[in-house]
Amino acid sequence: MKQLFYLLSLVGLIVYFWQSPVLYPFKLLVVFFHESSHAIATLLTGGSVEEFVINPQQGGHVLSRGGNRFITLTAGYLGSLLWGVTIYCASVKSFYDKTLTASLGVSVILMTVFMSSDSFSWFFGLGSGVIMLLFARYLPNKYNDFFLRLLALTNMLYVPLDIYSDTISRSHLRSDAYMLAEEIGGSTVLWGGLWLVISLIVIFYCLKWSLNQKKIALKN
Repeated sequence: MKQLFYLLSLVGLIVYFWQSPVLYPFKLLVVFFHESSHAIATLLTGGSVEEFVINPQQGGHVLSRGGNRFITLTAGYLGSLLWGVTIYCASVKSFYDKTLTASLGVSVILMTVFMSSDSFSWFFGLGSGVIMLLFARYLPNKYNDFFLRLLALTNMLYVPLDIYSDTISRSHLRSDAYMLAEEIGGSTVLWGGLWLVISLIVIFYCLKWSLNQKKIALKN
């Protein structure tokens, strides 16, 4: 019951502040995770990243050379979702929230240093990473837990909304699904709809699982 109340309270906060500047940095981090998922998938499938950019309008792009196009195009939305689910499950299960926040901060900094291609991406990526390290160093464990869950849930809510907006309601946009339809076959709506269904199923089972979990280990 406590986990359910905490979850509903966080979702309520996110919905209430969805259009406010409060969640703007979290939404930009979702974009960062989206684009970094494209980049990581490119590297893992033998390609190279030529350009990695996020912008203040909550957009971004990755220009790559080589790699498996099906995997790299699919990795954007579903990879971003995986970031959110992993962060949420880790924060729910472990007492080591400060370590998790620090690890996430280091990951963001490393991805920024090795992949980012413009000044805003550098400023945001390095700034976000440093702030996470400061959270981990100076804030109590419970505040790190709150931060991680808020970030993860924002990510998990943002992904299906973004999929619907970019690939279904505005299927004419040159989105990941649009390019996948061009290069692999099918239609933008087909790929977007498939990603939407997958994201909703994954989110449902992630939250269902989290409600039955207890923290493990001792507080750090």
